[in-house]
Amino acid sequence: MSKILVVDDDPAIREMVGLALVRDGFDVLEAGDATAAGNALAADEVDLILLDWMLPGKSGFEFIRSLRDGQPHSNIPVIMLTARDQEHERVAALEAGADDYIAKPFSISELLARIRAVLRRSGVRGNDEILVAGGLQLDSASHRVSVGGARLDLAPLEFQLLHYLMLHQDRVYSRKQLIDLVWRSNAYIEERTVDVHIRRLRKALEPHDLQHLIQTVRGTGYRLSTHH
Repeated sequence: MSKILVVDDDPAIREMVGLALVRDGFDVLEAGDATAAGNALAADEVDLILLDWMLPGKSGFEFIRSLRDGQPHSNIPVIMLTARDQEHERVAALEAGADDYIAKPFSISELLARIRAVLRRSGVRGNDEILVAGGLQLDSASHRVSVGGARLDLAPLEFQLLHYLMLHQDRVYSRKQLIDLVWRSNAYIEERTVDVHIRRLRKALEPHDLQHLIQTVRGTGYRLSTHH
């Protein structure tokens, strides 16, 4: 799973982008300024940086220039996020070392497409990966699930739910969190809807004696774990 560092001083932007990235199968780190971004890079492996131009203190433009100037993380691809849309500013960002540039406001679908393209160019597989848990195998690229080579047919929502839980094995999520992270509709979804899809997912796993992978954590929510 690719890890993306979102660097923006606007918490609302970080939350919006971060939620979309997590929904799409990425792991996310956040930073509100260049100092926090540098600390995040020092503490963790990052596959791509989404970098706002206008940051308090050291600007995103200055940050990427210093990053490309022989720093330990100089090879990490960077997409610049900014309200600036003048041609000479786009050119300046690219010449400073940005791998791509997207102006605010932007659509999430365009942002995700640009992220995938940059990751492909950089040789990172991105979120098109094979996930394995207790005999289950999920191919996120082909949207196929199999058990011991036999294909397991799942409805789209059960697939998305399983995909997310397999990406974050052993982590417990409340029903509300799963609604926010898995359901892509803006319509109101009742929490009991999650229970219905969990039951359907367990029923699909039952013939293969794998229903125990989807565990209920009393008073909290659900997790996928190979540990009883």
